Amino acid sequence: MNKISIGICEYPSVLKSAVYGLEEMLLLANRIGQELGVNVEFEPVLIPDSGVIPNELTVILLPPSSVSEYYLNPYSRLLEALGEQYAKGTVLGAACAGVFILAATNLVEGRSVTTHWALADAFRACFPHIPLNTDKILIDHGDIITAGGMMSWVDLGLELIAKYASVKVIRQLGKTLVIDTASREQRYYQQFTPSLSHGDQAIISVQQEMNLAYAEPISIQQLAKQANLTERTMQRRFFKSTGVNPNQYLQRLRIQKACDYLESTQHSFEWIANQIGYDDVSACRKTFIKVMGLTPKEFRRRFS
Repeated sequence: MNKISIGICEYPSVLKSAVYGLEEMLLLANRIGQELGVNVEFEPVLIPDSGVIPNELTVILLPPSSVSEYYLNPYSRLLEALGEQYAKGTVLGAACAGVFILAATNLVEGRSVTTHWALADAFRACFPHIPLNTDKILIDHGDIITAGGMMSWVDLGLELIAKYASVKVIRQLGKTLVIDTASREQRYYQQFTPSLSHGDQAIISVQQEMNLAYAEPISIQQLAKQANLTERTMQRRFFKSTGVNPNQYLQRLRIQKACDYLESTQHSFEWIANQIGYDDVSACRKTFIKVMGLTPKEFRRRFS
């Protein structure tokens, strides 16, 4: 029997449901694997917050955090222990706020990661040199695996079971737990909630104007003039403050409004497109799919 030892870190404020959920998922996968004749056995190992990590672990996981901000200032002894294990060939995985702890080890340099979409600004502020893609619910580099939302520990667990056991086990596990094991993306669930606390008052005034007049034709040149800035300066400061350029901001703002309509009304997408400032419904639909990863019909079916 091929044994796969998976350490689950119980760091301070860790989400307990994720710790024990991962443990139980792996044990259930063992039972299903035996029934299917899969020659793999998972051994979940709970790692205490002392940072003492047993030897011979195949994978170490950092689940999501609960309420405190420990993940922003993790203990150095835990970071050192993770580095030592990684040097021995242990795969490191993290979900949601746990990705901050993984990033603090300096082991993910130059490789893209994901975390909860609502933590994106905080992550970029802490780790501006690490590429972040919160559209994805899971990114697997082989030796480093990151997952996005609060419940993405489920996706992380499924990824490991598929990697070390069998897709057959995943399919049966999904039926047993009554969960969807099909591929999905975090952007399906994202809400566009741009920050207004960056401190640049001129850009805040531009954002406020765009939030108010998103359904009308908006001239970037006119917005810059209203803010008493040159267009080039406004573009530069806008990107620095929001992480996107003004056109992308307006696009995301309009698509978020479309999502709100799809969730709360039964109006046609043609009606919605007109309400959010698009004359061309086809162009609006293409933009919606590009941003959300779903067609408007699929989005409404999933969330309304």
